Amino acid sequence: MDKKEKTICAAKRFINQFFPDCQGAVLAGSVVRGEETETSDLDIVVFDNHINVSYRESFIAFDWPIEVFVHNLNSYKHFFEIDCKNAKPSMPRMIAEGLVLKDEGIIEAIKEEAKTLLKKGPEPWTGETIRTKRYFITDVLDDFIGCQNRTEALFIVNTLANLIHEFVLRTNGHWIGTSKWIIRALRQYDEKFAKEFADAFDTFYKTDEKAKVIHLADKVLEPYGGRLFEGFSLGKGK
Repeated sequence: MDKKEKTICAAKRFINQFFPDCQGAVLAGSVVRGEETETSDLDIVVFDNHINVSYRESFIAFDWPIEVFVHNLNSYKHFFEIDCKNAKPSMPRMIAEGLVLKDEGIIEAIKEEAKTLLKKGPEPWTGETIRTKRYFITDVLDDFIGCQNRTEALFIVNTLANLIHEFVLRTNGHWIGTSKWIIRALRQYDEKFAKEFADAFDTFYKTDEKAKVIHLADKVLEPYGGRLFEGFSLGKGK
């Protein structure tokens, strides 16, 4: 039995012991994608129509840290909706990618639902939203350019990285991410751009050189009118 088979076996044993009456379960996360590290856990989504309220719980079992996300056959839809509204499809992705651990005839339909949402992508930004995002990127970029304190600049540039990644992906109809999923989402969109993005911020972290980050921000904004400050208004009445 190879490592992946042992992992799946552990996950099935977990379901049999802790959720024996559930209608279905899938194993998701880095282990399924073959991207696990020494600190990876098992992400398991459980469908149990006996529960009234969704919940999340952590376990140590069968030599694994395990995060379990428990839903009934309706509650998961709410999380699909929230994730899609935020353009961060964590739950749909987990279900779509997940390996089936148990199924009493419900998983296929839920998987298809998740795949359809992922394929559709997030709702497109309006012109007003794009304008607002241009302003906020400009505001943070100005702070970054003028900052003379390296410690402060480290936190400013982190905010800028998140705003730029969001702007690029949303204006191109792609899902966004957080933490490690920022660069993963960018790679899914465009490997070349993801490399340029990573190089620009890596250069700043290593050398304090700001030019690549500034160029990247301007490159991203340019098709939509460039930086925006003068004339921008938010919440002003007529």
